[in-house]
Amino acid sequence: MIEAVNLAKHYGAKTAVGGVTFTVKPGMVTGFLGPNGAGKSTTMRMIVGLDKPTSGTVTVNGKRYVDHHDPLHQVGALLDAKAVHTSRSAYNHLLAMAATHNIPTKRVNEVIEMTGLTSVAKKRAGGFSLGMGQRLGIASALLGDPQTLILDEPVNGLDPEGVLWVRNLAKHLAGLGKTVFLSSHLMSEMAQTADHLIVIGRGQIIADAPIAQILAGTQQAKVRVRTPDVTRLSQLLSGEGVLVGSSENETLEVSGVNTHQIARIALENSVLVYELTPLTTTLEEAYFDLTKDAVEYHSQEFNNAAAAPVAALKGR
Repeated sequence: MIEAVNLAKHYGAKTAVGGVTFTVKPGMVTGFLGPNGAGKSTTMRMIVGLDKPTSGTVTVNGKRYVDHHDPLHQVGALLDAKAVHTSRSAYNHLLAMAATHNIPTKRVNEVIEMTGLTSVAKKRAGGFSLGMGQRLGIASALLGDPQTLILDEPVNGLDPEGVLWVRNLAKHLAGLGKTVFLSSHLMSEMAQTADHLIVIGRGQIIADAPIAQILAGTQQAKVRVRTPDVTRLSQLLSGEGVLVGSSENETLEVSGVNTHQIARIALENSVLVYELTPLTTTLEEAYFDLTKDAVEYHSQEFNNAAAAPVAALKGR
């Protein structure tokens, strides 16, 4: 379990994390989301003692990370896949880590096989691709069979098979009662992996809830309705709390009423309806809705004018 209480980190006048309180519970996968500069990496670094909090506390399995006598057995962390001795082989890197905690060589071989590193185990880690480096980082995190696992962007650089493997690994470990805390910018992957989400923006917790609750609570549910009589059905559905919009020919998007109510109104007024589809909010939509006021670094929005120079170059 990870417990943060009023956890804060300031760099001079800059607030990286502004007094957050949250709990990451065992037995589930907890996702950690937030825009660039939101405080995710700083928070994770404070959890494992790489950054010292300005104020507040954070404990892992009941103690501060620095107070654990056997940290590799308590917490496994992947924060920077490049944090390896580049001249060492993957095997020797893991063997050196294992020696610090009297972890048997058998376990080194187990995590190498588990993470798909067998064929490159004796090669220099400095020559690894991004994806293989990620696998070595995950192997390092798993080495001590820890109760708590912290993974920052674990699928970065992995191929589809590797992404699926990380997803299944996270779920498997949570099923064993372990604490799994991971961040990712891949919303589709987080939606399939996480049970609970903590969303941070500008150093403050924006949301801390089960993923289903976040998806249900950010936007009103909508229903796609296809009918040849768009104008009439729009008039019949209009009322207090009901929004009716037209997305394309013969198609309406309606919020404020459910499919049963729409079907009943259409039937009572002899309006032909040939599609009624509830539209679920995606995690990406929910995330953008939650963080729209917490984005520190804004990218340029492209329109036709902005795209014109690119089109001109392509035409040369």
